Formats: sequence, C-alpha cells, structure tokens
Amino acid sequence: MAENSATNGNHVLNVEDGKPSHQSSSKTNQESSNSCLCVPFMQKVIAEVLGTYFLIFAGCGSVVVNLNTDKTVSFPGIAIVWGLVVMVMIYSVGHISGAHFNPAVTVAFATTKRFPWKQVPPYVAAQVLGSILASGTLRLIFENHQDHFAGTSPKGTPLQSFVIEFIITFYLMFVVSGVATDNRAIGELAGLAVGSTVLLNVMFAGPISGASMNPARSLGPAIVSSHYKDLWIYIVSPTLGAICGALVYNVIRFTDKPLREITKSGSFLKGAGRT
Repeated sequence: MAENSATNGNHVLNVEDGKPSHQSSSKTNQESSNSCLCVPFMQKVIAEVLGTYFLIFAGCGSVVVNLNTDKTVSFPGIAIVWGLVVMVMIYSVGHISGAHFNPAVTVAFATTKRFPWKQVPPYVAAQVLGSILASGTLRLIFENHQDHFAGTSPKGTPLQSFVIEFIITFYLMFVVSGVATDNRAIGELAGLAVGSTVLLNVMFAGPISGASMNPARSLGPAIVSSHYKDLWIYIVSPTLGAICGALVYNVIRFTDKPLREITKSGSFLKGAGRT
C-alpha cells in the first residue's frame, strides 16, 4: 500500500517537474518492479509477534522486577523502560511490519483506510500471541512467591480509568498518525516521538489506570494470570481513543502546500501506510 502510494506520488511529481513522459513511465515501471520485492505478509506477522513479545517482556518485566527488588527500578524507571522499548522496536522492525504492536493502532489505521481490513485479524492475533508468550515467560521466571500480576487494573473508579485510557491513547495515536502517515513530518524520528509519548503517558497516567494504551498489553498478563476484572476497559477505551485520534489528525492533515513539498520526504514506517 505504501509502496503504491510512493510510486504514484513520484509519477505525478515527475510530470509536474516537466520531465519527458517516457522517463516518467520508465521510472514508474522500475518502481513497480521494485515493489514486487516487498516483505512477505508472513514475515510482517512474525515481526509483530516478536516486536510485541519484547515490548511486553521488557515493559511488564520492569514492573515485576520492581516488585521483587524493593522498588529498585522505581516508577520513573518503569516509564522509561516502556518508552525505550517502544522506540527500539520501532527502529528494529518498523520497516518490516509498520511496528504496530497494538490492536488499537491496527484498527485505527484500518478505520482511516491506511491499512487493509483483511490484514487486521492476523495482525491482532500476532500481537495478542506475542503478549501472551511474554507474560508466560515472565511467569515462568518469577514463579511462586515472586509471581506478581503485571497487568493493568484501575486504581480509582472504572469510569476514571476508562476516560484516562481514552485520552492517552487518543494522544498516542495522534502522534503516531503525524509521524507515520504524513510525509511532511520527519519520519526517521518516529521511534523517538512515539517512545517519548508512551513515556509521558505512563508517567502521569500509570498510577491511576496503569497506562495500558494497548489491548494486547493488558490481555496477555490477564490471560496468563486469569485476572479478568475490569479488562473490558483496556480493550474498549484504547480502541475508541486510537480511532478518534487517527480521525482527528485526518481533519487537520489537509494543507495548501504544493505536492512536491509534501511528497519530498519519506519514512521507514512503510508498513503503517504513509501518504
């Protein structure tokens, strides 16, 4: 999808630059042949499994280690771990799968027609599988008295957590839409921007709702620990927040800048579906 958009954009750009049409056609044909070398879908799914696994293993692992070492990691340290692991995994596999690692993000991209709906079920399944495997690994490592629930649960009222999860996921998806789907942004800084957003959200929302922002992040630990109380909050609220965040960014996306300026830059997050 991203490759086709890039091809069409370059084709229009060449025509506007006044280059001969045969040069534009040959360039388009060459790019079309290059697009055949795209990453196979199964590799994208595997990348989502691995990316989500390491995301949950590091993030939830910091929570468990903190509980087992007399708060050695500290809450700010947990927030930093979440932000760093998101950033690292985006730079690692963002060019392969788009680095969603989050069913809410995947559904939001599909809702705004930047990701095919037919690929949503396998992506979501891969993300949930990665989360379950990571949560299971942590439970095996920290068993018996060291086994602590690393999932998310409301510290206040369910409504309070629902609203907070909606807002912080809206904020996250708004940033993701800006750096991953708009060529006017500096796409190479996407990992830093998204990771920093996660860090900020965890810092101020973590003590209240757990700052999930990700149904897979809450589902994995809940399934492994059979802890399903208020789980619906962390499935419904982030999904609604992500969809609204993507839709709102689309409202402000429109610009009167010339096409050549909009399509000049590129990003490695091709799996996310840049325009």
